[in-house]
Amino acid sequence: MIEWLLVPAAYLIGSVSSAIIVCYLMGLDDPRESGSGNPGATNVMRIAGKKAAAITLFGDALKGFIPVLIAKIMAVDSLILSLVVFAAFMGHLYPVFFGFKGGKGVATTLGLTLGVTWVLGVVVSGTWFIIYKISKISSLSALVAAVLTPLYVWYIVDDQYLIAVFIVIPVILLWRHRDNIQRLLVGEEG
Repeated sequence: MIEWLLVPAAYLIGSVSSAIIVCYLMGLDDPRESGSGNPGATNVMRIAGKKAAAITLFGDALKGFIPVLIAKIMAVDSLILSLVVFAAFMGHLYPVFFGFKGGKGVATTLGLTLGVTWVLGVVVSGTWFIIYKISKISSLSALVAAVLTPLYVWYIVDDQYLIAVFIVIPVILLWRHRDNIQRLLVGEEG
């Protein structure tokens, strides 16, 4: 029964905004009020540079990775593991600690995939890297990797609950990136 507590705990861990904390600790403007207004690594890079963005990216990935790792150490069943994955993701998007205004979910999704299995995380990261090397567009790379993730989960993990969650997550990622997609379609995203 205690394993069900991992689901709200994952949401709370996901709700910790790395971008806001990093910017605060570095004496920078709140990323929700600067640049694109998105509390994520890409916006932190715009307003504060690569170091702050790298710390933010690491923090966002870690908050996806940690709850999944704990769930796996506790050997929970795949339904609970899938709910933990989804809860951490939704915590990042809609953080209770920061007025339910979170990031777009790419780095946290990477951490989630690494938590499920390092092979999945490496394949997803590799996809992002290859698409980025070809296109030089981070958002396009993230979207392609996200859309392919359910196929990777099916092939590598083959768990019905995880496949379902990793079908829903890219749909939400696409919705959260709708402005980026619009700019990609008109050639303005770079």
